[in-house]
Amino acid sequence: MKNIIAFGASSSINSINKKLATYAASCVPNAKATILDLNDYEMPIFSVDRQNKYGFPQLAHDFKDLLLSADGSIISFAEHNSSYSAAFKNIFDWISRFKGDIWYSKPMFLMATNDGDQGAKTVLEQAHNRIARKNPYEIPSFSLPNFPINFDENKGILDSKLESQFQNALAVFVGQL
Repeated sequence: MKNIIAFGASSSINSINKKLATYAASCVPNAKATILDLNDYEMPIFSVDRQNKYGFPQLAHDFKDLLLSADGSIISFAEHNSSYSAAFKNIFDWISRFKGDIWYSKPMFLMATNDGDQGAKTVLEQAHNRIARKNPYEIPSFSLPNFPINFDENKGILDSKLESQFQNALAVFVGQL
């Protein structure tokens, strides 16, 4: 059985990206999914001065250890002002500073969604460009536009064309686990 880490890169209590990441993790056959909430990893804002004075927060170590223990990761990105949410960016800044490879060169599936027609494509492209650098795996991505129209928590992705795109991207991820 494969161990999957999944999370929405958002601090929203009702994060639609966490819902999408949870759905994607539930679609991975023969896998145990651990769903993370970024609110459980709230740390001081990263700065080199803070790192030099206090070292790394234990929560950064904990987050990184979870990534190491997983066979693969699923992230769905919230788009804040055409970029990462502050919650994700801060965690990313902390975990990028120690223990080698940020994501441990493991299979990943990157997604994004929002309420609009673009499906948070801007942040998804940024994330894919950054995360895929040096990762030996093909990292599939999927954007879900108009979340309230195209997703149901009980049924999943409602639009058949989007569901097909999702399944194709998911198959790439699953095939690399």
